[in-house]
Amino acid sequence: MLPIVREEKKALPQQAPKRKVKDEEGRIRFDLDGNKIYFISLGCPRNLVDSEVMLGILLKAGYEVAPALEEADYLVINTCGFLEASRNESMGAVEEVLQTRKETAKLIVTGCMVQTHSQILKDKFPNIDYLLGSGDVQGILKAVESTQQGEMITSARSYLEAGEVPRQLSTPKHFAYLKIAEGCRKRCAYCIIPDIKGPLKSKSQEQVLKEFHLLLDQGVKEIILIAQDLGDYGKDRGAKKLNGLMELLQAMLDTDKQFWLRLLYLYPDEITDELIALVKKDSRICPYLDMPIQHINNQVLKAMRRATSREQIIDTITKLRKEMPGVIIRTSLIVGFPGETEEQFEELARFIQDYPLDNIGIFKFSREPGSHAHDLPDQIPEEIKEKRYHKLMQIQQRTVKKNQKKWIGKRLPVVVEGYHPDSQLLMRGRFYGQCPDIDGIVILNEGTEKVKAFGEQVLVEITDFVDYDLIGKVVKLSKA
Repeated sequence: MLPIVREEKKALPQQAPKRKVKDEEGRIRFDLDGNKIYFISLGCPRNLVDSEVMLGILLKAGYEVAPALEEADYLVINTCGFLEASRNESMGAVEEVLQTRKETAKLIVTGCMVQTHSQILKDKFPNIDYLLGSGDVQGILKAVESTQQGEMITSARSYLEAGEVPRQLSTPKHFAYLKIAEGCRKRCAYCIIPDIKGPLKSKSQEQVLKEFHLLLDQGVKEIILIAQDLGDYGKDRGAKKLNGLMELLQAMLDTDKQFWLRLLYLYPDEITDELIALVKKDSRICPYLDMPIQHINNQVLKAMRRATSREQIIDTITKLRKEMPGVIIRTSLIVGFPGETEEQFEELARFIQDYPLDNIGIFKFSREPGSHAHDLPDQIPEEIKEKRYHKLMQIQQRTVKKNQKKWIGKRLPVVVEGYHPDSQLLMRGRFYGQCPDIDGIVILNEGTEKVKAFGEQVLVEITDFVDYDLIGKVVKLSKA
């Protein structure tokens, strides 16, 4: 696992040795104080894939990875600009890097915030050395090698890597993200993703399969398909309804290799009977669905410009629970959308009690300039948003506690990921219902001597839980 990180570490600055680096033809490409690079990737997994592509380009050019921020000669921050909170986090990262980096280090800032708010970054941080747009990933070498301050921010708002462009995985060797599309064709009232990332752009099935098999050949055991909306895959290329995604999944499953395939994200109207049948038929597709619904009241859903109704959402959840009793359903909800009445909020609160979901990301409505909802009347005061947010969180925490109890006594295949950060006497892993970085983990406190290598599957008996994490003992190696 290479150190693309989300948070910086502070330490005393260290000087790197002066050196010259040659390209593949033996020519000197640059003469620097050092050639060590350090990445900070913020936001979604799609950003992380872009960071991995930039890292691959730089490694191929002769750069090396710095073990810590303070030792780096070049620092790259891949920003997120989706919400005000995301932009604040990005600016916080820039500020801390500028304060922490060694004096001679160069800072390149790239990603979504650069694409949409570059002037804010220029005004607040005039010491940034180079700004690179979110669609200009392949310009990273030029940005790093530039001898003066500069920028490359073109109209290309998103990037889809091709097989011939190097990509260096930063995740543990047993799992990786596979980005199959960028941009979005939907126009939800609260969202500015189409403005940030542009319209839907899907990779060809041939290209996706090429990357898929390359990952499997590298020993990756879990591949997580990502896009702004998986269900729209291929529609910009003429696919009808869910045909593009279904054909892609069928092609992936044609191999006899063993792996986990995880799907992020699918809207309720895209979870069809055919998709459910495919997940039931082939255990390599994790029965795990991240299904953003945002609200349950029909008036609010209509105001949000969502494509589904309360009745459709409930029907989808009911069908999933009936057809796949072990399915894990994750969703996201927004409280405080303009015009949301107390009665409409209470309807949402009752819904998550009557139809308990395994994991919920709850967000307070963010009034984003450029979104349709920014100018809607009846904006909700922040204190009311905060109150509604905490009420939903309390309800969901009770649901999680109840859900966690049902796993006690069950045996689950678990991928062992490493030692627990709190103790070398404990190990940590994930079962099919836990996605990296966003869900809980399985804490292994017994039988860990049976584990031969990190990244392998073991059979674990769940004995307890703590908050969002399960606790279990290793029974044996798993063949699942």
